[in-house]
Amino acid sequence: MTHLWVRAESRENEERVGVLPEGVAALLAHGIKVTVEDSPTRVIPTAEYEKAGATIVPEGSWIDAPDDAIIFGLKELPDNGIALRHRHIMFGHAYKGQPAGQRLLARFKAGGGVLYDLEYLENVDGRRVAAFGYWAGYAGAAVSILAYAAQLAGAPCPSVCTWPSSEAMRDDVKTALAGATPNAMVIGALGRVGTGASDLCEEVGLPVTKWDMAETAHGGPFPEVLDHTLFFNCILARPGTPVFVPSDTCDRSRSLRVIGDIACDPDSDFSPIKVYDRVTSWDAPVLRVCDAPPLDVMAIDNLPSLMPRESSEDFAGQLLAHLKTLAEIDQGVWGRAKAYFDTHIQKVKA
Repeated sequence: MTHLWVRAESRENEERVGVLPEGVAALLAHGIKVTVEDSPTRVIPTAEYEKAGATIVPEGSWIDAPDDAIIFGLKELPDNGIALRHRHIMFGHAYKGQPAGQRLLARFKAGGGVLYDLEYLENVDGRRVAAFGYWAGYAGAAVSILAYAAQLAGAPCPSVCTWPSSEAMRDDVKTALAGATPNAMVIGALGRVGTGASDLCEEVGLPVTKWDMAETAHGGPFPEVLDHTLFFNCILARPGTPVFVPSDTCDRSRSLRVIGDIACDPDSDFSPIKVYDRVTSWDAPVLRVCDAPPLDVMAIDNLPSLMPRESSEDFAGQLLAHLKTLAEIDQGVWGRAKAYFDTHIQKVKA
């Protein structure tokens, strides 16, 4: 019997989950055994999973799960070097040369396990079948605008925490702006992430320039980015991605005051934002990279977690149909994800 083991998230400020209790009930009805780890921080209480029929086990017990269990989480595992023998479903961030990703792949090679990276769960046309992108864009735009409002007030950007809803987030942004209407540019505006960023900007009354592949096809440079007060990068860093914000930006004439690097791949060689080199946090949401005039970069890498219930409900709804096919894990979206893993694991030195 196929066995899905839903682990508790170990990362700080992570309340999301990839399957809801009703999804557990549907998987059980489909003949899939479901084990759920207890979690004091998950946005959905453990009792609801137990009521749905899942087997409940202690937090972190996946390490001793049966060999045939498929371990399902969202964010990364603790970077502790332990060899990984199971099949894991999660966002691995391991295929773009990131140092932490290379360490993760080395652990899979040592243990003989397999990574089914949710970022590479694709249909036959290469389009992702499930993503948190819309809420990443929405939340990333919100936090970036809060940073801009703090600049106007001559104050540091405040820390952030979870919002109960997107409406509450939007209202807080409107209040912070106090009538200011900076212009914004979104690159990747036709995708999930860009749509979320554009929607938030428009909901709080900001003018938005929306660019996508047609506008960036010439490969740069892109001086128009510096002519906007807010800039949101909403495309994944890949080989061939052009540079949108060059390393000498601080020395140039610019209107740009806040960059929301929502795609957030600062340690990738392909990052199109060259003025910073590390992610930011909920406690310190932006990094000041230029002075006189100021330029802040927002690069939080778990933005959808700021609205954990809405983002979990959306993602789980997209993914459930594919979880039902786990009995055929060598085929379809899972088989294609495995092919990505097989390609990259071969590059890892023993």
